[in-house]
Amino acid sequence: MTETLIAPHTLERDIKKSRFLASAMPVSTVQEAEDFIARIAAAGPDATHHCWAWQIGPHCRCHDAGEPSGTAGRPILQVVVAQKLDRVAIVVSRWFGGIKLGAGGLVRAYAGTAAECLREAPKEELIERIRLTFHCPFSLIGLVQARLPEWGVDSDPPVFDATGARFVLTIPAQWQDDITHRITDMTRGQTCVDVVEPSTDTIMA
Repeated sequence: MTETLIAPHTLERDIKKSRFLASAMPVSTVQEAEDFIARIAAAGPDATHHCWAWQIGPHCRCHDAGEPSGTAGRPILQVVVAQKLDRVAIVVSRWFGGIKLGAGGLVRAYAGTAAECLREAPKEELIERIRLTFHCPFSLIGLVQARLPEWGVDSDPPVFDATGARFVLTIPAQWQDDITHRITDMTRGQTCVDVVEPSTDTIMA
């Protein structure tokens, strides 16, 4: 099961006089992730480092932000992956307290702060959704518009043409066979249901 965050979440820890502040946020695009990271950096200009990672579908990035290579960004990203999170950006800011932590200490501090923040953050399940489309004649439009809400199916406004209307539905991928059979039965085989495009969306489990 893959999850994402419902809302931004923060967590602060003090480790050997250094202050670590993790800030996590749900994001849908790379631009949203980059904007979030920039806002965190701008809000804490006195921090020694702002190390970060984000995961959006098959794409991910991380950055050590001046810490020794591999001691911050990658450990943060590994926490995101280990907790099976997606569409998430997280920044761990550090205010140096005068005591060096060493490479191992930095890895534990950044990963531990990120892990605790993400564990505490409220989440929801990410469910794969697909879009289906079909055309039906005028005589069946009323029936279709009545049945779709009963089935719990989200539909775009129908697009009318000379012979009827085209519907586009957004449903969980696991419903595809069931909804396709229902539409075929309801229209007595007068329509063909096609997949428009696969996408990923978030809904509560």
